[in-house]
Amino acid sequence: MNGLRVYINPDEANTLDYHSVFYSCREGGPYYRWRYEQSNGQWIFSRVQPVEFTVKSLSPANWKDVPATLQARLNEHYLE
Repeated sequence: MNGLRVYINPDEANTLDYHSVFYSCREGGPYYRWRYEQSNGQWIFSRVQPVEFTVKSLSPANWKDVPATLQARLNEHYLE
């Protein structure tokens, strides 16, 4: 996917399951927060404004660390 960036917020690692929250943004587009919901076994997203968090606090995620189920969901979300 062209221009897709996936991030983690290391500050959230202390309060949340480290691999259950990711952020995504595509070429200057809006940011999305992806959270895994155990109750229904799905990745849900919400659009977030950079004022809700500090963009500088995000770190690039290694694609290998992004769960396969989230990778598939990102592919659906960011259809070319």
